Amino acid sequence: MSSLSTPSKESIILRGVRVHNLKNINIDLPLYQLIVITGVSGSGKSSLAFDTLYAEGQRRYIESLSAYARQFFERMDKPDADLIEGITPAIAIQQKAATKNPRSTVATVTEIYDFLRLLFARLGTIHCLKCGSPVIRDTIDSIVDQLYQLPRGSKIWITFFWNQPNHLSLLEKDGFYRVVQEGKIISLHRLKNSPASGYDVLVDRLSLETGSPEERERLVDSLELAYKKGQGRLKVIINGQEERLFSAHLECKQCGLTYEEPFPNLFSFNSPQGACPRCHGFGDLAVLDEDKIVPDKSKTLEEGAIEPWTKPVSQGMMAELLHEARRRGIPTDVPFGELKEEWQRFILDGGDGYYGVKGFFEWLQTKKYKVQVRVFLSRYRKYIPCPVCGQTRLNQRALSVRLGGKSIGDVVRLTVREADEFFASLSLNPYQQKIGERIIREIRNRLKFLLEVGLDYLTLDRMTFTLSGGEAQRINLAATLSASLVGTLFVLDEPSIGLHPRDNQRLVNILRSLKERGNTVVVVEHDASIIKEADFIIDLGPGAGENGGRVIYQGPFQKFWQCRSSITAAYLTGKKTIPLPSQRRHPREFLIIRKAHQHNLKNIDVRIPLHVLTCITGVSGSGKSTLLYDVLYQGLTGATSSGFEKIEGADFIDKTILVDQSPLSSSPRSIPATYTKAMDDIRELFSQTREARLLGYSAGYFSFNTRGGRCEECKGAGQKIIEMQFLSDIVLPCEACKGKRFKKEILEIKYRGKNIDEVLQMSLIEAVEFFHDSPQILKKLSPLIEVGLGYLRLGQPTTTLSGGELQRIKLAYHLVHQKDKHI
Repeated sequence: MSSLSTPSKESIILRGVRVHNLKNINIDLPLYQLIVITGVSGSGKSSLAFDTLYAEGQRRYIESLSAYARQFFERMDKPDADLIEGITPAIAIQQKAATKNPRSTVATVTEIYDFLRLLFARLGTIHCLKCGSPVIRDTIDSIVDQLYQLPRGSKIWITFFWNQPNHLSLLEKDGFYRVVQEGKIISLHRLKNSPASGYDVLVDRLSLETGSPEERERLVDSLELAYKKGQGRLKVIINGQEERLFSAHLECKQCGLTYEEPFPNLFSFNSPQGACPRCHGFGDLAVLDEDKIVPDKSKTLEEGAIEPWTKPVSQGMMAELLHEARRRGIPTDVPFGELKEEWQRFILDGGDGYYGVKGFFEWLQTKKYKVQVRVFLSRYRKYIPCPVCGQTRLNQRALSVRLGGKSIGDVVRLTVREADEFFASLSLNPYQQKIGERIIREIRNRLKFLLEVGLDYLTLDRMTFTLSGGEAQRINLAATLSASLVGTLFVLDEPSIGLHPRDNQRLVNILRSLKERGNTVVVVEHDASIIKEADFIIDLGPGAGENGGRVIYQGPFQKFWQCRSSITAAYLTGKKTIPLPSQRRHPREFLIIRKAHQHNLKNIDVRIPLHVLTCITGVSGSGKSTLLYDVLYQGLTGATSSGFEKIEGADFIDKTILVDQSPLSSSPRSIPATYTKAMDDIRELFSQTREARLLGYSAGYFSFNTRGGRCEECKGAGQKIIEMQFLSDIVLPCEACKGKRFKKEILEIKYRGKNIDEVLQMSLIEAVEFFHDSPQILKKLSPLIEVGLGYLRLGQPTTTLSGGELQRIKLAYHLVHQKDKHI
C-alpha cells in the first residue's frame, strides 16, 4: 500500500473506513479529478464508492435541508468511519433502470417528453379528425395579410351570418340594411316576407388598392365588427364570386367541427385527458392467449386440453365443460385440435347460456383485487399493440395536432439521432420562433447529450425497463449532463459495461467534461481503457470478501504500473493473462430464431448452438439485449409471441433461466446459506445432535426467521433499528443476543464444537471443510466456490453484495439444481 501524503484542502479525507469488508482504510481523494476505483470482484469497490462516498455526500446534503424537505428523501445510513472530511454533495449513477414502470420511456426519463408536450401545445396545428384539414384560428392580422395578397383592385364584401330571420329589425337598429344573397346585395326591406334560415349580413364593401393606413384601418374596423356580430365568424366575398370563411375559433372550415385549444396535458399518456381510451396510455393491450389456454392441442377435453381448468381449484369449471360438451354432442375423447372449428369456438367463447373459457376469465377480472387472481390471469395473457392508438398511447385528439408534419406520436418513434435532425430542420415563422426557440433548445440540448453517450440508436418511446444496465446508466448520465451541475461528486458503477471498445473514448470524453466543469468523478471500473485515462487510481484487494478491503495502491496512474502487489496492474501490463481453452465443443443441435424484428432487429434469422457456451456480441445498441431477453428469453418462456416469427428447436429445451444482477431480496435476512437451501441441511444436522434431541429442539429452532430458537427481542435480525425521524436511522447490535440472532440456550447446542452462529460466520471455503462429510451441504455450497465466491460468509446478508456477486450466486444456485435441457 502506498503511503499517505499530507492531505490537501482540495481532497476528500477518509480515515478508518470500516464499511462492509473495508479494513479500517485511510484514503485521500483529490477533488475535481477523474478517480478510478479498481480491484478484484468483491474487494470492496462498491462499499467504498457507493456505501461510503455517495452515502455520506448524499446524507450530508439531505441533512442540510429543512426538516420538512427531508421527509421526501430516502434516508441514508451513516458510513462506519472515524473521519470523513471535504466531501461534496453526491450523485450516484448506477447500472439499473430507475423504474420497472411501463409508462417510463427514454423521452420521459430525460424530460424530453415534458418539453415536447409544451411545444405541441404552443406551436402544434390541429388537423380535423373528419377531413384532415388544418384547423387554424384566424386573427384579424392574418385575415388582413391574406386579403392584401389578392390582386390590386379586388373588390371585397365583408359579411357575418345572422340566424334570426324573424328579427331583422334588430339589424336595422344596429345600422345594417343589406344582405348578400345568391351573389347579390339585397335590401332588408325586400326580405321581410322571404323565408330563410339566416342571412349573410353586409358589413362593408371595399376595393383593395394601395393598402394605405386609412384603407387598412377601415378594413380592420370592418373585420372586427363582423367578428363581433358574427360571434367570432365572418365571410369575405371576393369580386362577387369567391367566398372565404374565417373564424376566431378553432374550427374546421370544411366540416364545421370545433376543437379546444391544445394544452400540455392533452399530450400526456398518464392523464385521462390525453391517454388512449382503449389501452389507457400503455400502448399495449393484455388479451387472452389461446395458445396458453390450450398449449397442447393433441390432448382431449377429458385429458385436460383446457390448461387453466386442470388446476384443483377449477375442477367445477372442468366438470361443467364436460357436461356441456356431452349435452351438445361435442366429443370429449377427441384431440382438441381435431374438433370442428365451431366447437372449438364454443368451448373458448361460450354462447347459448354457457360462459365458455373467456367468460370464466371475464368473471376473474372482477376479482383481480386479489393477488393470486392477478398472478393466475397473467399466466394466460399476451400483449398486442393497441389497435386504436397504434402504440402511441395517446387519443385521437392529441394525435390530430401536428408540428412539421408529424404528430407527437410520430416524433417519439424517431431515434435520438433522427429526432435531433428533425428539430434541426424544423422550419418556424418568426412568431413561432419566438415562442418555441427556448423549448427546442432544451430538447436539442438533451438529445445532444444522449448522442454523446452513444445512445443515438434508441427510440424516444423505448421503455426504460427494456434497456440494458449500461444503457440505463448512460441515460442517467445524459440527464445529469443536461443539468450542468458543478461542485458535485459523481459516483459511477462500471459505465463501460455494454459499451463496444469503439465507444469507450466517447465515454472518457464525457467523464472528463464532467470533471472540467468543476466536479469530482469517481468510477468503479475494470476496463483497461478507462483505467488508463484516470487522474488518480485506488486499487483494493488483495482478494475478495474477508480477504479484501485493503488499499493496495492509491496515487497517480503513472506510478500504478510499478505496484508489484497489485493483481490489476499485473493483468494491465500483461504479466498475467487468462488462458484460452485448447479445445472447443462442436454442437449438433441448434435453436433457430426466425425473422426477429423486436426494437431495432431487422428480420434476422439466428442459429444458436446448444450444449455449448455462446457469446452474443456487437457494437453498443446493435440489439444484443433485445435478441437475448426480448426475443429468446421472452419467447421461450411464453411471455410474448411478438417480435419474431417463430423459434425452432424449442422442444430441445425444458426450462429457460434468466441470470441477471437484480437483487435476490431487499431483506437483510436473505443470506447465501438460505438462498442455496444449504441452511435446511445445516439446521437438520444441529437438530440431530444429542443435546438438541434431549431438549426437543427440532430443525426449526435453528432458524432466525421463525419463533422458537431465534432471539425474540430482535426477531432474529441481530440488530435494533432506532428511527430518528428526519435523521439517519441508528443501527445497534441487539443487547439480548449481542447480534448473534439466536437465544442463549440455542447457542449452547454445538455441532463439532461450533454453535449455529459460529457456523454462519464461516466463509464458504471454511464451511466446505467443516461439512466435508455432508454430501448435501457440499453439493449446495461447492458451486459458490466454483464461481469465485468462497470468501463470502454463510450468514452474510445478500443486500451487501455487488451486482456481479449476486449474478454469480444465482448462477451457482442453478448449478446446484442443474438438469439437462436448460438454457
